Amino acid sequence: MNVNISDEKIRTSVQKEYGLVISQVNFLPIGADARTAVYRITTSDETDYFLKLRQGKWEETAVTLPKFLSDQGISQIIPPLSTLSGQLWGNLETHKMILYPFVPGHDAYQVDLEEHHWRELGIVLKRIHRADIPPAIRRQIRQETYAAEGREAVKMFLSRIETEIYADPIAIELAAFLQAKRLEILDLVARIEKLAQQMQTQPQDWVVCHSDLHAGNLYIGGEWGRSTSADWDEPILAPKERDLMYIGGGLLASGLTPQEEEQRFYPAYGPASLNKTALAYYRYERIIQDIMEYCKELLLSDEGGEDRAQSLVYLMSNFHPNGTIAIARQSDTF
Repeated sequence: MNVNISDEKIRTSVQKEYGLVISQVNFLPIGADARTAVYRITTSDETDYFLKLRQGKWEETAVTLPKFLSDQGISQIIPPLSTLSGQLWGNLETHKMILYPFVPGHDAYQVDLEEHHWRELGIVLKRIHRADIPPAIRRQIRQETYAAEGREAVKMFLSRIETEIYADPIAIELAAFLQAKRLEILDLVARIEKLAQQMQTQPQDWVVCHSDLHAGNLYIGGEWGRSTSADWDEPILAPKERDLMYIGGGLLASGLTPQEEEQRFYPAYGPASLNKTALAYYRYERIIQDIMEYCKELLLSDEGGEDRAQSLVYLMSNFHPNGTIAIARQSDTF
């Protein structure tokens, strides 16, 4: 995310909202969300904090839910800090400003998850799925609708590249790639639509889900190298498979086979009767959402600098022989 906000404005806003005197502001070039920018900021007494600036669509549950879960003793969830007024977020121009303790470490793209990390992930996710969420928070959490928004957007982009002329080299390369994969993508869309119809007719056993448990949101750091997460931007009430599709789904950069990931995770999570329709739906839907977001980023704008090339690599990786599409199809065998 390109944020045209000066370090001085950040210092002033953090002091106003949190009462902290900031001596250093360091932008962290991490994360693929174009709506979010993060910083490591240091106070005059040399205490480090993690600052997130979020622009655009934002829900209070992104901070109220992790704060509640942390207060219930799930220490792997990093809770946001309160402002001087008691809120869990501040404001900086058009951005929401959220402050966390700074936990040194690396995400799961940078370091491999070890056996104890898989066990911890299983235990924590089970606690989250079983959590009794207060009504005041629960009614604010979005609910699964199996909406066609992503599928319709992808079909729109496939139509648009037929006539659009692009000047940006990355946009040109993406348009050519989408043309080559057009039939495969449309086949995915058609399959998801059938699975969505099936899901809508099934009994809905909803739990609170994180919804975005890819490798970049699993953070290994702190005491004993514990796995933590500070990113709760899009929680949802949905079938448990909304989260469980990440286990063995090719999104954790583990270097393990899907079966090996499952063997490390499920003994700690506990017995789980998986809905294969839901699992296939969510794995396909995640791919379509990725295609949609990267198309928005790369075809509707020429901003992003060096990040654009990396975004194109991420999109293309879904189509690798052992990538997410191949894995999703393997789970779609019922």
